Amino acid sequence: MPAAAAFEVTVPATSANLGAGYDSFGLALDLRDEVTAWLCAEPVDPARCVEVEGEGEGSLPGDRSHLVHRIASTVLAERGLADLADRLLLHCLNRIPQSRGMGSSASAVVAGISIADALSAGAGLPEPAAAEKLAWATRFEGHPDNAAPALYGGVSVSYADAQGRPQSASIPVDPRVSAALVIPSARLDTAVARSLIPATVPHAQAAANSAVAGLFVHAIGSAPELLFDATADRLHQEFRRPAMPEALARVDALRAAGLAAVVSGAGPTVLVLGTGGDLAERTAAALPGDDARVRGAQISEAGATTTALSPVPDAV
Repeated sequence: MPAAAAFEVTVPATSANLGAGYDSFGLALDLRDEVTAWLCAEPVDPARCVEVEGEGEGSLPGDRSHLVHRIASTVLAERGLADLADRLLLHCLNRIPQSRGMGSSASAVVAGISIADALSAGAGLPEPAAAEKLAWATRFEGHPDNAAPALYGGVSVSYADAQGRPQSASIPVDPRVSAALVIPSARLDTAVARSLIPATVPHAQAAANSAVAGLFVHAIGSAPELLFDATADRLHQEFRRPAMPEALARVDALRAAGLAAVVSGAGPTVLVLGTGGDLAERTAAALPGDDARVRGAQISEAGATTTALSPVPDAV
């Protein structure tokens, strides 16, 4: 099918909370979903406008209800460019495990926004400011902790300003710090995990958690030997144990071995932060007989990227 424009969007996997930074801290990982988007010359079949390869293949929708297409269409419509969505064809190469606490939905949301931004630029609209992109992503994702690193990469702390608008600040990362992921085959709905969090906690508990969150910024930036103490959580992980007992058992075992292990996002993946080229091996050794997949990872400096394809290839 002839196309007027084509481009490739990549978005990193993310991990949020990072222990004490509930709904605030997040980091980008060197595992990326890729979306190839074509703006076709004519409207495409709305029931067959998305092709999925990899994670979610055979189960995710191929019509305009697909999250990436739906987000792009919504943003375009609010910019007065709804007709462009009718001509949008997507191929999604998914590498980020879904419903595992690795930001797959945030990646899809940011991919959709990035596609809308590229099409808007082609229509002569100005590039949105970074804060506007984060506001869009938070609106769809619900929280900025995964959205910010998906957009910008690195490690970030997200918060609301005096007007209640989502904001994000980058946290420096010591180059010695890397990660390991313990990825189980089981999935967990984020809504289920979130429903177990109590509405209130004792003041002393919140104060202790606040101190650890502050320590984390120092530890990941210049003192990775403090990451173990800096990832102790008192706000969310233990409350979620009934929904993910295996994940919390892994956290317990890894921390007993001296590794800075936390639940990744809403779980059930476990994230380990540390130093040394053997971090993944040490993580696996602390979980003998466990059938979860252990994968070494780096913190990705790059967030979402958009690359125009030229010459424009025909759409599939």
